[in-house]
Amino acid sequence: MARRPNRKLADIPAGKGDPLSYAVTSRDESVLDMVKNAVKHKQVMLAYQVVVTAGAQNKVAFYEGLIRVLDDTGRVIPAKDFINQIENTETGRLIDCLALEKGLNALARFPELRLSINMSARSIGYSQWGRILKRGLSHDPTVAERLILEISEESAMQVPELVTSFMSELQSRGISFALDDFGAGLTSFKYLRDFYFDIFKIDGQFIRGIINNPDNQILTAAMVAVAQQFDILTVAENVENSREATYLTELGINCLQGYNFGAPTVKPPWLDGKQAQKSA
Repeated sequence: MARRPNRKLADIPAGKGDPLSYAVTSRDESVLDMVKNAVKHKQVMLAYQVVVTAGAQNKVAFYEGLIRVLDDTGRVIPAKDFINQIENTETGRLIDCLALEKGLNALARFPELRLSINMSARSIGYSQWGRILKRGLSHDPTVAERLILEISEESAMQVPELVTSFMSELQSRGISFALDDFGAGLTSFKYLRDFYFDIFKIDGQFIRGIINNPDNQILTAAMVAVAQQFDILTVAENVENSREATYLTELGINCLQGYNFGAPTVKPPWLDGKQAQKSA
């Protein structure tokens, strides 16, 4: 049998034959198949991470419900491991539907709970998502004022006019909106003025290690100043230690979220039989 000639990476043409492109494509297809299968069998859950008030860090401002899927082995897979691959697909819309449904169910079951749920701007106008929201709000009139919808800065800027009208309609019903990953994208100040977000969640890349990073100190202070000008609540993401928490509180941040206060958990206090932190 003739031996197959050795080929160097440089000898392989770009495109389908490019090993790196092939590996990335294969990985993305594998991830998409895994998530599709989980969605099909509703093998999804929310993991909850606490957001505390900066001035009184023993008080809960709200919880964020983060979608998780289970793979074939039962492992819990966080959204960061698949969200980029499904964002533009029908599976992405179904994930948003399941996250909203589970969040609304939690709000209905636990009347003291205030909860944020992530969604893509691409799910605005998706009929199934809208029906789930309408059904959840009709069952309990207090749910709307305890629900926060988080839209990433990148997602919001893709269809800003649609986002503004969507927000205006739901804010009139009591729902709050958070701009997630604030600072990570290229939000136009025109749209920042027009959006009327209730909360800015400052992206963790500006928060991690802020004590020793003068650039991030200046940038975070600027974002806080913008939020204060528009009377918008600020949340610092990825707060990892008490020194950062103290610094951010002194900077004027309203709320803090990160491993310093608790990792996301599928067994939050109200499900684990433990006393939940006092709500702010």
